[in-house]
Amino acid sequence: MVDRLFVEPSLAELYDAFCVGRRDFGFYLPLVMSARSVLDVGCGTGELLHLAREAGHTGRLCGLDPAAAMLGQARKRPDIEWVLGDLTSVEWCREFDLVVMTGHAFQVLLDDDELRASLAAIRSSLSDDGRFAFEIRNPLARAWETWTPDHAVEVVHEGRVVRMAHQVETPICGDRVSFTITFTSPAWEQPQVSRSTLRFLSADALSSFLSDAGLEVQEQFGDWDRSAPRDTSPEIITVAGRG
Repeated sequence: MVDRLFVEPSLAELYDAFCVGRRDFGFYLPLVMSARSVLDVGCGTGELLHLAREAGHTGRLCGLDPAAAMLGQARKRPDIEWVLGDLTSVEWCREFDLVVMTGHAFQVLLDDDELRASLAAIRSSLSDDGRFAFEIRNPLARAWETWTPDHAVEVVHEGRVVRMAHQVETPICGDRVSFTITFTSPAWEQPQVSRSTLRFLSADALSSFLSDAGLEVQEQFGDWDRSAPRDTSPEIITVAGRG
């Protein structure tokens, strides 16, 4: 799930444990390694940029996130630039060859005005030949239907078993899906609950927002194996550049 759900320090330290084996990193890491300067919007614990530095990236790596607890984890590596905030609180002009938003972070942009302002900030931050790479879940695949307690997952972190269970709030309102995630552990006195809402844009709506922001789709995929997008694809993975 997106980083916003792990804003408490006790949960932020669990984020990477719940995300072990992320398939998206196999897609994004080569893009990061081929770019001289990279901005990771909603970077969370900074794992992607950590991996890039470990793999020998010598250029500018910058992570932006509004959650101080997540950046607390990210800052364990000091040779990367970490910025607390969001796209409305920073201003970069043509400074990055690549901007990424991973972990479905794009879907936390709920309102049209917020989405337009964020895309404008991303376009402004891109160099002339820069690219913006991100993904959203394909709404036609209806991923939220599996977000039930029956599909809870558990991890063992520092000797503690922690269980994460989802519950979608109904009825679904348009293209927005609200849900809670409940974290429980025998080592805790009580559960911890996070609530979030994600926006499931259609492919056409996404294309319209990008075009209006002066961004042109260069490549689009339906899954992390770079397969073509289909109605049944789980993802809408997009690489865009300045139009």
